[in-house]
This record gives sequence, structure tokens and C-alpha cells, in this order.
Amino acid sequence: MERSQGEPDVDAFRAELRAWLSEHLTPEVAAVGDRHLEGDSLKVVRAWNRTLADGGWAAPAWPVEHGGRDAGVDEQLAYLEEMSRVRAPGPVNVIGVSNIAPAIMRFGTPEQQARFLQPMLRGDEIWSQGMSEPDAGSDLASLRTAAVEEGDHFVINGQKTWNSLGHYADWCQLYVRTDPSAKKHAGITCFLVDMRTPGIEARPITTITGDHTFAELFFTNARVPRSAMLGPLHGGWGVAMTTLSYERAGVARLHLSLARRLDDLLADPRTRAGRKDPVLRERLARVYASVRCMRYLTERSLSDPAAAAGAGGSLAKLSWAHCDQELGNLAVDLIGLDALGAEDYWADNLLAVRQASIAGGTTEINKNIVGEHVLGLPR
Repeated sequence: MERSQGEPDVDAFRAELRAWLSEHLTPEVAAVGDRHLEGDSLKVVRAWNRTLADGGWAAPAWPVEHGGRDAGVDEQLAYLEEMSRVRAPGPVNVIGVSNIAPAIMRFGTPEQQARFLQPMLRGDEIWSQGMSEPDAGSDLASLRTAAVEEGDHFVINGQKTWNSLGHYADWCQLYVRTDPSAKKHAGITCFLVDMRTPGIEARPITTITGDHTFAELFFTNARVPRSAMLGPLHGGWGVAMTTLSYERAGVARLHLSLARRLDDLLADPRTRAGRKDPVLRERLARVYASVRCMRYLTERSLSDPAAAAGAGGSLAKLSWAHCDQELGNLAVDLIGLDALGAEDYWADNLLAVRQASIAGGTTEINKNIVGEHVLGLPR
């Protein structure tokens, strides 16, 4: 079947990326892809990020004018598949490139786009996202961190938590309450905040797996210029929904990570005995089928951004969270007590997957979205 004129040549795209990865990806970089991004691992990934950007492979879906390739749906899938196949890490700014950048492209001034997008793309500056608070997680509209206007600046006081790479970050996409008298969705504003601003403290959080990839942020009379505002004053809810839509849609692409881990599990010789158990074999078949179904959700999220931004993204997130946790549980049941050794990958994974039903929107919130917007149930 011949391609229509103007239709992208996905095979050529895939071949170009495969050749480039063969030339540039080193075993050291590939090995880092399975580690927590901190310390020496973070340095390796940041250097690799610059290599990706120089080759035009850091964010293929971005517009050409911002350093991307205007990659279409099939090209994006080919990119994800090839990167996963050789275990090549993506950009260090996962949240920045996938979630924050689209919001800057949509709401940012030309000056903000020129200032922030390229350093973000290259990993020269690390970004975090200031949404969650101790009493405002999935219910973002309940946030209480406040910004009071004083001339050309806003004075910020409050606390954020679960900020990915927050103590490494140079910048933060921060959501604060600027009108306490308005309805809670209407009085929020988004700022692009320099983390070196006096009055900002980042404290690393030790997770259940022992890593320090999250932080909590404290703001004490931190002065932020009006020029740091992203979008209109009191219009932060619209910016947040744009950011979160890309986060939830991006989760669907994690089916490749699930598929790779499933392949690794099946290749582990310690599972041979467990696979003789008919109950465990049935669970394995269900996980296998779920991972394959994730691919179709991925294709739909990439081909229909409107669906991905709404209930489609929530469906993908629900499916991924369930499958991720079931795979983690199944791995330990198949291998047995050997999987729970202190240095065993599957022991660490069993703990890490607990967050799957919380990160990127809790299971309860996503079920509400699906119930209301897919099934037509009342609020």
C-alpha cells in the first residue's frame, strides 16, 4: 500500500531513530534508565538529555520551532517503542517536557517561551510542579498556599508536597491562591517560579523504597515578579487542567514500561516453578492481556488529544495503575521469597508500585471522571 502524499514515512522515522540510538546510546546510559534519578544517575541522564536534544530526539512531538519534529501519532508510537526496546532514558524533565511545556506553549508569552522551553528541553534546567499540598492532593482546588499582590510582585506563603525532583529543581510551575474570596476554582493563579528565590526551602522526602526523588517545598514571604505569571490572574485553574490533561494522557504511554517489565519477569529463571501453578498462570495471562490492551488506549490517547485530555486519559490511568500493581504482586508470588531480598529488583518494585493508584490523579478521582463523563452518572 502506497503512502498518500504528505503522509509521514514512519518506517524511515523509525530507521533514523534506530540508527541514531545505535551510534549514541551507551551501556552506561541504558543501565541508568532503571535506577532512581539522583546523584550520579541524575548526572548521567542530564548529559544524555543534552545528547537527545542535540540530535532532535528529546521531544519529537514538540513543534519544530521549539526543537521538536512535529511527530504524528504513528511516529510518536515508533519513538516510544524504539526508546523502550533499547532501554534508552527519555529527558530528565519528564514532567516539564510532557506536562509543563504544553501549558507554556499555550499560555506563555513569547518571552516566557523563548526563556524556558529550550533549557527545559536540554535538561539544563530541571522543573518541578507545585500542585499538591498536605491538605490538597487530588482536590487541587482546595489549595491554600497564598500569593498577595504588592505592586509588581506577589508575596507567597504556604507549603507544597510530593514535588518530583523538587530539591534538584531550578524552576517550579506553582499554583497559588490569589483571590480567597472567589469560588475555590476561580481564585487560583499559576506562576513560573525561580527556586533560588529567597524564602523558598526544598526538603527531600524519603519514600518507602528509600529514594529521595520527591521533596516538600516551603514558601515564607517569597517575592515573585508579576512577569512570572503563566496565564491570566486568577486563571490558574485553566492552566492546571491543561497540565493535568497531558499528565493523565502521558500515563497511557507507560504500557511499554509494563511490557518490558513483564518480559523481564518471564525471562527470570526463578519464575519457572511458579508458572506451573494454574492459578498463577491465569493471573499471568490476565496481566499479559491487560498490558496488550494498554497499547490500544495509548494509540487512542495519541490520535485523539481531546479524548486523552478528558475521560480517555482517566481510563488509561486507571488501567495502568491496576496493571502496574498486579504485575508487582504477581512477580513476588511467582518467584517466591527470593524476590524479597534486600537488593532484589522485584522487592523494590513491589514497594514502588503502591504509588500507581495515587500519582497523576487518584483511582477514586479518575473513577468519578469516568462515571460522570463516560457513564453519565450524577455527580
